[in-house]
Amino acid sequence: MKTRDEALALLHRYTESESLRKHALAVEQAMRASALRMDGDPDTWGLAGLLHDFDYEKYPAADQHPYVGSKILEEEGWDESLRRAILGHATYTGVPRDTPMARALFACDELCGFLTACALVQPSKSIHDVKPSSVKKKLKDKAFARGVNRDDIHQGAAELGVTLDEHIEFVLGALREKAAELGLEGMSSRTE
Repeated sequence: MKTRDEALALLHRYTESESLRKHALAVEQAMRASALRMDGDPDTWGLAGLLHDFDYEKYPAADQHPYVGSKILEEEGWDESLRRAILGHATYTGVPRDTPMARALFACDELCGFLTACALVQPSKSIHDVKPSSVKKKLKDKAFARGVNRDDIHQGAAELGVTLDEHIEFVLGALREKAAELGLEGMSSRTE
């Protein structure tokens, strides 16, 4: 099994954008939490989250991402189940999400991006101040975080067999655990 350090090195080799690196860390965190909830291996699931978009910055076209990344992972000896989950996170690949890890990766990816956007528009810039009700309201606003595919967010929750409310709450909770590392601690108004 490959290590997180190897995954981080690969991510940093192909991804210079700090926001894309933080997105990878956010999806890693959501995947680790999902693994614990769904009896998966947190290390493997976390690696899938960390690497799902590592090729995106250099190969963003739909005929390249995530295919180029999958080929690189294969050449470097990464696990096949991890590679299939990464391929399946992009609906246009046609790769079925036939494992819990693949379904979780699809469900967490777009939602992590959306929740990050929701945090960054808070006056505090903190994920701790994001309310699930405001997330649902912002999902209806097509002008907000327009690059996020709302259909994928809804479909992801459905594929996990949970309500959208449950999924939002769960992923919010996961991201709050690593808020500082994700750049989402902000100037939180909470008192502890």
